[in-house]
Amino acid sequence: MSDDLFAQPAPAQPLAAALRPTAAIEVVGQSHLLGDGKPLARCLRGEPLHSMILWGPPGVGKTTLAQLLCDASGSRMVKLSAVMDGVKAIREAVSVGEAERGAGRQCVLFVLWLVLFSCLFSCIFV
Repeated sequence: MSDDLFAQPAPAQPLAAALRPTAAIEVVGQSHLLGDGKPLARCLRGEPLHSMILWGPPGVGKTTLAQLLCDASGSRMVKLSAVMDGVKAIREAVSVGEAERGAGRQCVLFVLWLVLFSCLFSCIFV
């Protein structure tokens, strides 16, 4: 705590965000994916990323794993929500991906609640 009455307080964040792992070594569980020689462990050690679907109930670490993979590969991560975002956000994400590819960098599109994407939205990616 600071003695300065006018010091800016640290930004508040949800408990889950404060406890979120920042390195693969901090992840608990998921040994079937992160164990020696397993698919995500290989990606974290430098193998190229590939298309994948991370499936599971809320709070198991899908977003965290995706962010760790992006950090390890130096890729930019663009997040979309199938519940909250629309066609405009999807088109912006595709534009970002094309710009990153044009600059020789990888871009990862992470779609939250993918199962809720409608057929209309899925046609945008074709």
